[in-house]
Amino acid sequence: MRIEGERFFVTGGLGFIGRHLVRALVGNGASVVVFDRAGRSPEVLRALLESGRVTVLHGDLRTSDLRSAMDGCAAVVHLAANADVRDGEARPGEMFRDNVLATARLLDGMAAAKVARFALASTSTIYGETAVTPTTEDHASLAPISIYGASKLAAEGLVHGFAAAHACTAAIWRLANVVGPDGHGVVNDIVRKLRADPRELEIFGREPGTRKSYIHVDDAIDGMLQAWAAVPEGVGTFNVGSEDAITVKEVADEVCRGLSLSGVQYRWTGGVDGGGWRGDMRTMQLAVEKLRATGWRPRHGSAEAVFHVAKALADAPDPSAA
Repeated sequence: MRIEGERFFVTGGLGFIGRHLVRALVGNGASVVVFDRAGRSPEVLRALLESGRVTVLHGDLRTSDLRSAMDGCAAVVHLAANADVRDGEARPGEMFRDNVLATARLLDGMAAAKVARFALASTSTIYGETAVTPTTEDHASLAPISIYGASKLAAEGLVHGFAAAHACTAAIWRLANVVGPDGHGVVNDIVRKLRADPRELEIFGREPGTRKSYIHVDDAIDGMLQAWAAVPEGVGTFNVGSEDAITVKEVADEVCRGLSLSGVQYRWTGGVDGGGWRGDMRTMQLAVEKLRATGWRPRHGSAEAVFHVAKALADAPDPSAA
């Protein structure tokens, strides 16, 4: 599937992964209509907005007129989602509306607008706790242990059904934990805590914590675009992750190294069933041979990705000091 010269409709394009993807699409010769929720500032894409290559629309996927919004677009990339695992356990109905109903309405809009190319940002959590790691895309049992994972698996099912009914070509990206200086998640949380107290770090869970793959956002974007180009027809599903996995303790160690801190005392608190919270996977590592066969390979391993993010944050101004 092409990028250069095409016009993309990107949901969640003002979010962490979204803004990186929008920049990459424009850098590869595309124009982009970003669709994101009201209240999220388009300032993160100011230079692209001024260039005229990007347009930002605000709305709600569950209620807006999506047919009109995607007028003139040749492809849809769906990044918008509720990714808060703990929130999903507390409010499963809201997670369903955000991740399943919204996807269904987006596909309805595509059908009305006659858009036949699609990409979905899915997640490693659709596999659940597997006995085999690294886990391949054709793993036989998909049994997510969180409402979030279940909602993304349902969204994947909708894509398969839609593609079969409408001769749509689609890429599904099953992402590992994506990290970046402007992101969110465990790395950024640890940096924030250590800025507040560089002597002691509270870590939610039990030592050494869960063991998972972490991929730098630049590697993830490269992999997503490579997978997009590699889908000739039908639905192509690709794992997008690093080639290793590290524990939460190793994440903390790399953050401390990136911040040039030594002697930090770790204080472990809480933990459910070996994870940080209910629905948190204890182990996750994705097999990426399918994506590597397209010519892609991550430039950073998990530890290196975490270190580079922490180092970038160490060199950046502390926003809390403003």
